[in-house]
Amino acid sequence: MNKTIISPSILAADFADFGKAAAEIDASGAKWVHMDVMDGSFVPNITFGPQLVRALRKRTQSFLDVHLMIVQPNRYIREFADAGADGITFHFEAETHAQKVLCEIRSLGKKAGIAINPSTPASMLEEILPFIDLALIMTVNPGFGGQSMIPQCLEKVEKLAKMREKAKLNFRISVDGGINENTAVQAKNAGADVLVMGSAFFEHSAKKTLIDRFQG
Repeated sequence: MNKTIISPSILAADFADFGKAAAEIDASGAKWVHMDVMDGSFVPNITFGPQLVRALRKRTQSFLDVHLMIVQPNRYIREFADAGADGITFHFEAETHAQKVLCEIRSLGKKAGIAINPSTPASMLEEILPFIDLALIMTVNPGFGGQSMIPQCLEKVEKLAKMREKAKLNFRISVDGGINENTAVQAKNAGADVLVMGSAFFEHSAKKTLIDRFQG
């Protein structure tokens, strides 16, 4: 069984000081850094690109968990891999040839992830589960931080956990959106292995205590 990992999302950090955010994540004991890449087309917001991944790669040894919320993600896989991403996750809804892109990510020596929006059923992923290292369940509609978790999305986590067990696979299940100290417990109980935490992490006064509570 996979150990629980907290992946603080720097989308919730001070955009003027990402270096400090990376240092806070490292000091807390969190193992991953979640990076939401948005293009203003697939989602109604624009964030950052491979340049920030490259800059943070120099600042942290943590796993850089890059989440592409962009159209035609296949165009940028190699660029993010070259920038230093450890894992690259793209949206099922944004890519026609998902299996091909997953294999390309793995061929570059990176962990391959697939994400689905709240309106996409978990069953849509069944045929590509053997090709993934991470399944990311969006528990809010993607585009902006600070939203409340949609509780019904945790049912998809439970379904994926059962699908994983039945197929004897070992991919991780991640949840992203509205994860705080209360909803983190619900997500873990549903079967999530990776908890993406934004403002709940960066606004916490005792970050290491928070990580120690949920990670491991």
